[in-house]
Amino acid sequence: MSQKLSVGKSVIGALAVGVLVALAGCAPTPQSTPEPSAAPVTPTPDPYAGPIAFVGDELDWFLLSADEIAAMLPDVGEVSPAVSSLIQVSDGGGPEPVPAICSALAAETSLGSIGARSVTWTTTAEEGSDGWLHVLQFADEEAAKARMDQYVDAAAQCVEFEFGGPATFASSTAEGEGGIRALAGSLIITYSTGGGYSVYTSYVSVGNVIVEVWQPFTGEPAFDTEAAAALLRDRAEEARRMLIDELTVNPPAPVETPAAADPAAPWSAWEITPAGVGPVHLGVDLDEAIAAVPGARIQESEWEGGPTRLIAADESASLLLETQEGGTLVSALTVGIANTAGDRADDAAALPSAEGVKVGDPVSAAVAAFPEGTDLRIVSSGEYFYEWSTREGVTLRFRLDRDSVGDDGAVITGITLEDATLRNPLIFG
Repeated sequence: MSQKLSVGKSVIGALAVGVLVALAGCAPTPQSTPEPSAAPVTPTPDPYAGPIAFVGDELDWFLLSADEIAAMLPDVGEVSPAVSSLIQVSDGGGPEPVPAICSALAAETSLGSIGARSVTWTTTAEEGSDGWLHVLQFADEEAAKARMDQYVDAAAQCVEFEFGGPATFASSTAEGEGGIRALAGSLIITYSTGGGYSVYTSYVSVGNVIVEVWQPFTGEPAFDTEAAAALLRDRAEEARRMLIDELTVNPPAPVETPAAADPAAPWSAWEITPAGVGPVHLGVDLDEAIAAVPGARIQESEWEGGPTRLIAADESASLLLETQEGGTLVSALTVGIANTAGDRADDAAALPSAEGVKVGDPVSAAVAAFPEGTDLRIVSSGEYFYEWSTREGVTLRFRLDRDSVGDDGAVITGITLEDATLRNPLIFG
């Protein structure tokens, strides 16, 4: 509280003032109180502005709940939990549509994907038929965009078309931030020889991901295509924002260049890394890759453009080199079984390893070393894989002797390293 002194004629008042002055003169000099130091200011990082590339469990951000699926589609029965696995038929064949681009609507969206999360459900309209939702990771933004371009073109050109008989595709589209595109429609195909099929099918793309929703139906379509496209667009926008937030706080680590491998060392000492297998690197010209292992025996392909095999000088191990279709850049490297002509029964102990995982190990070893991958089953060829990929589109596929879903003891029979960005896109029309 402040105090105000007044000047008067009173002697007492004057004496009081004198005493106060004297006391003030005798008082110690007050110490200054230090100013509190401001807390250091942490600069806010700029929002991540790099490639929109989802990987691993980030694919879960696109999933729809059972209630959302039932609200989106008619006749939805029991919805199963999401799984990190994919069943791919890859059988091809069938009549050629007119226009040719319409075949994109019948082909498997998962062809060319390198990772997936899947949800399946039964339908009440047709006994024994199932619907599914696939969140599909592709090598990069360019690969996913190229595939989505085909769906958009098909939607525009295939409202009415021929596919072994009259066919129709009635659809709606929606667009969102960051180049997001969504498409939902009802596809009805009637064969001239009798039969046919009808499916509700929807797609949305963002970055390196395409989400596919597919469900068969009977009778007339009862599908709100506008609402479906909007729902998928909105979920993709949420996932994109989540990825940007995550990579703003935790930016992707730069890709490390592994130490040069000794080509003269036993091949079992070589490491399988995202760059290559030992001294043999992905993305180099085939001649350069062969020259990286002097003394190896070269076994050329039996057909033009086929793989080349390098065999160790002591015949203990081999490495299969595949090149980009129509080119000479090395796109994939395999140790162990590759399911191709000339496969060898090499001793697993003599082969390179990936983070200590070798041919002959159980799939559980690969899952532990490379978590958040995808169990893949290819029906037409009877093949099983556990596949894992980097954000840059490099993929490790562990070939298995049987289905690994629910079986951690499935045995690794081959390991393939691939730069999936070197794949040629599928062409429809």
